[in-house]
Amino acid sequence: DIGDIVRGKDLYLGDQQEKAKLENNLKNIFAKIHEDVMKTNGAQKHYQDNDGNYYQLREDWWDANRLEVWKAITCDAPDNAKYKVIGADGRVTESTWKKCRNFADVPTNFDYVPQYLR
Repeated sequence: DIGDIVRGKDLYLGDQQEKAKLENNLKNIFAKIHEDVMKTNGAQKHYQDNDGNYYQLREDWWDANRLEVWKAITCDAPDNAKYKVIGADGRVTESTWKKCRNFADVPTNFDYVPQYLR
């Protein structure tokens, strides 16, 4: 899932060269973001990263941008695309969303469930 990939927690078991290439690209992207963020007073301690993985920054970036990522995915979806919605009561229903309309929150109920349990 995209959130796991961005946060560096993906359990992808396929082509390891592709996985390494993706992870290196993400590290390069977050290195640039990290450089800018470290100029912010007070961010130095929170985002201190000695190993170059930027896990805390990646986690915070995902929290701040998941809605925009969701919009990017769904806004270009076909009109007949179906998305499952899990309500507060645990009921699963098909969404009525079409092309970015009528949604307020990203379905994040699985963000912190370990990938192997989903």
